[in-house]
Amino acid sequence: MAAETTSDPSLLADGVEAEQISADDSSMTARLRVLEQQKAKARNPGSSRSIQNHRSKGKMLARERLLYLLDEGSFQELDLLVRHRSHGMGLERSRPYTDGVITGFGTIDGRRVCIYSQDFTVFGGALGEAHAEKIHKLMELALDVGVPIIGLNDGGGARIQEGVVALNGYGGIFYRNVLASGVVPQISVILGPCAGGAVYSPAMTDFIFMVHETSHMFITGPDVVKTVTGEEVTLEQLGGAMSHATRSGVATFVAADEKACLDDVRYLLSFLPSNNLEVPPMTERPGDVEAQVPELRDIVPPSPNQPYDMRDIIQAIVDGGEYMEYFPHWAMSLTCGFARIGGRAVGVIGNQPAVLAGVLDIASSEKGARFVRTCDAFNLPLITLVDVPGFMPGTDQEYGGIIRHGAKLLYAYCESTVPRIQIITRKAYGGAYVVMDSKSIGTDFAFAWPSAELAVMGPQGAVEIVYRRELADSTDPVARRAELVDDYVGRYANPYVAAERGYVDDVIDPADTRRVVVRSLDLLASKREELPHRKHGNIPL
Repeated sequence: MAAETTSDPSLLADGVEAEQISADDSSMTARLRVLEQQKAKARNPGSSRSIQNHRSKGKMLARERLLYLLDEGSFQELDLLVRHRSHGMGLERSRPYTDGVITGFGTIDGRRVCIYSQDFTVFGGALGEAHAEKIHKLMELALDVGVPIIGLNDGGGARIQEGVVALNGYGGIFYRNVLASGVVPQISVILGPCAGGAVYSPAMTDFIFMVHETSHMFITGPDVVKTVTGEEVTLEQLGGAMSHATRSGVATFVAADEKACLDDVRYLLSFLPSNNLEVPPMTERPGDVEAQVPELRDIVPPSPNQPYDMRDIIQAIVDGGEYMEYFPHWAMSLTCGFARIGGRAVGVIGNQPAVLAGVLDIASSEKGARFVRTCDAFNLPLITLVDVPGFMPGTDQEYGGIIRHGAKLLYAYCESTVPRIQIITRKAYGGAYVVMDSKSIGTDFAFAWPSAELAVMGPQGAVEIVYRRELADSTDPVARRAELVDDYVGRYANPYVAAERGYVDDVIDPADTRRVVVRSLDLLASKREELPHRKHGNIPL
């Protein structure tokens, strides 16, 4: 009787046959030898030519990226031996293991994460049915156990040979992105092309990282743009990292190279909880939380028209001056970012007087709203620093929907239930003051510096409107205007009327800001607030 075998060349990587296991040698050692053969090929599914081309672009391989990001020795791979089962256009003759994506779980700084890494050396990283199913399974696992999802994207979109089946796979990813939204942090890292429908999964995640001159995202490529519109544009101009970081507001963070990008992902995760039911990780409480910070007294210029950098104030308040800025290259009249104060992770948002005087416009309102909702979803207290002269005027802003977009920031603050602290450093004018987390929309504590000016508008504009007729009839309108401006400044361009009314809880020495915030956060750590039960609110999108 002929010896039976368990080997089947069709089960292995292309052109590779497993060592046959005879009935006389079916020991575990022999079986493990065959298993290791298969896994060795599965861990290196790309051809030598595709690997060489990939490396020639200065890019790391999919598995190298994943292992670099995770703690050493922590990666547990899933679905290593998955292969597609599609036919047509020659697919049946090429069935590499992994189907172009590596999936599994591991740890970053000892905390569990689920992660996938698309492999451009296998089908150009294009997504097919089996590829999508691996990602679906991973996303469901992350949601069930409550850990972050990290996607390392490097692929050419849907696999053309699989047609609507591949599109269905993308739909499944999009659906799971929405289910996971606000439940576990979702991070997309773009390390190559991300085109067509593939861009919508990153767009629905919480953070998008890109690499300068390596990452590209676009709905339609330069050739299609030229064919349809006649516009000539380069790949980098159309969908490069800096285009999305400065113009479209798609790229949250941009790094100079892949390793720096992955290092930034690790740093971001240090501020975030694993899921919406946990608090962010705390670090050891610094010893200087009760110390004054005298340099804060000299940051705000004596003239209300002089700019300064709000980040100087932020870095003086937070632990060690460490501030991870969110969208640092887009909508720069508002600065947002992650930091720690007294060992607690917080979200900081502040008007930036060094850019457009710190006004709120369409882009900064959207940026702020997104940041506030992200912090609220993942239990990060919000520290809001106010120096805002108002909303940006002009037909471009009005026609572009500044009313609707400004309402997004207002809605986000009103909806948030995390601890909220407002600090008014200088200008707090009109509706923009109200929107910037004022007492009237639910902030827990509002503090003002002596330099704070709380008013409907600036002194010059107020005098021109209120005293228009008197100025027109005056024999010396210039002198009279100066008198009225001085009177208005004395009456309103200070924080004391608001303090009398309780609209600010205290007027504080700028040097005491850090310790006041630390004490407030300590009290608010036990805050519990619930919104009325409803399916969901209707944010003014």
